[in-house]
Amino acid sequence: MSTLLLLFDFIGTFVFALSGGTLAVRYRLDLFGVLVLACAAAVSGGIVRDVVIGALPPASLADWRYLGVAMLAGLLTFHRHEAIERLRNPVQVFDAAGLALFAVLGTDKALAHGASPFAATLLGMLSGIGGGIARDVLVARIPVVLQADLYAVAALAGAGVVAVAHALQLPQVPAMAVGAALCFGLRYMAIRRGWHLPVARPPENRDDA
Repeated sequence: MSTLLLLFDFIGTFVFALSGGTLAVRYRLDLFGVLVLACAAAVSGGIVRDVVIGALPPASLADWRYLGVAMLAGLLTFHRHEAIERLRNPVQVFDAAGLALFAVLGTDKALAHGASPFAATLLGMLSGIGGGIARDVLVARIPVVLQADLYAVAALAGAGVVAVAHALQLPQVPAMAVGAALCFGLRYMAIRRGWHLPVARPPENRDDA
């Protein structure tokens, strides 16, 4: 099981790095900028999670393979970005896949380190959204998580499935598969169908003169 979870962790790292690299190419960054954005998108959320639960040093810094996978994705995006761009909404699709994988894996790791189901759900969400926030901030773009579409909510739903299954002592691997599918499905439908949360409307300007 540990080998399977590690494989999924690398897959999540790769697809998040693809989203960061693709966004960097769209912003016309150089090779170094593409690699930085790919790595930031891939490992930022996991680093924050590991620091919070006391899993030090963070996995992505202790194991060179995480940054290696992220840089490989960055190089692939830099040299083959036209092929990646031909996919439909590549940044959003890759980001949705990374969000789903990191949300459930982050929750599982938090539970393994003794976090309560509630805390583990929040840390799973943080694992999923942290990389996207870092990626967007580095290019001075409003983070997707702060906008109207289902992003953090999708991560919270996927993480919650894993945490509830743990509390009910249900098998974790099927729960992680269901949680990842739910998270990805919500995020993907938000992209395709325009699902979003209510947006606050500022008061209309009134001329008091």
